[in-house]
Amino acid sequence: MSKPFRFRLERVRELREHDEDRAREDLAASLGAQVRGQAMLHAATLRVAQAQSDRRDGVLSGGPVASFDLHAHQLWAERLQRQRADAELALERAGAEVDARRSALVEASRAREALERLKERGRLEHRAEMERLEGAQLDEMALAGFLRRRRASGEAAR
Repeated sequence: MSKPFRFRLERVRELREHDEDRAREDLAASLGAQVRGQAMLHAATLRVAQAQSDRRDGVLSGGPVASFDLHAHQLWAERLQRQRADAELALERAGAEVDARRSALVEASRAREALERLKERGRLEHRAEMERLEGAQLDEMALAGFLRRRRASGEAAR
């Protein structure tokens, strides 16, 4: 009876698999943050464009515009520009985070795959050894049967 294959580094392989799963989840979270950052940048860009359009429409309407209103609108437009710049910076950071998480996932996958290959190689070596032992047992049984028949035929000839 052959003994079953036991991979001695199975616990390490399981940990590496867990690390890969965690890296995959981290990448998904950072991709979600990047998508949210893109949406925030788009919304900020639309607000800036709307502020510019409102200012243009107010000036072009031909009516009198108080300097206080112009100044307030200018401050508001500058604040929107800063928000847009902040959103753009946040998006760049999110992109860098996605790249880092993707690299971490690739590294975790490589580490797990190395152990998977080692496990498979061990399984194949185990199978070859079990087949060799089984072949040796069959040869021994065949030899014992041959010797038994030879003795039986030798005793019958006497």
